[in-house]
Amino acid sequence: MPQSLSALIVDDVAAVRSYISQILQQLGITSVIEAADGNTATQLFSQHQPQLVFLDIQLPDIDGQQLLKLFKQQDQHTVVFMVSAFSSVENLKQAIENGAKAFVIKPFTASRINSLVRPLLH
Repeated sequence: MPQSLSALIVDDVAAVRSYISQILQQLGITSVIEAADGNTATQLFSQHQPQLVFLDIQLPDIDGQQLLKLFKQQDQHTVVFMVSAFSSVENLKQAIENGAKAFVIKPFTASRINSLVRPLLH
């Protein structure tokens, strides 16, 4: 069982946040916080220092790639998964260069999230 992993889900679509949150809770991650925009995400990240972040690239107020850099500067050990419907090679390359662990393309399945998160729980 994981020592209490905490997660931050950053997406401007409530249904996406809710879906990821449900999947994480089924995996035993009980501390899940959500943000609909980059501003809120930045505040929550600083307050809670989550070990796991699901980060949408397209946010209403800031580019997810910039947020990724910011999070990695604050805590190099945070595992960040980028989430986007726009899976351009450029987006993917930039996300990995900026420190993302993986890239999740929307729409995604619960098994995709499980396969990314499960190895972190051991």
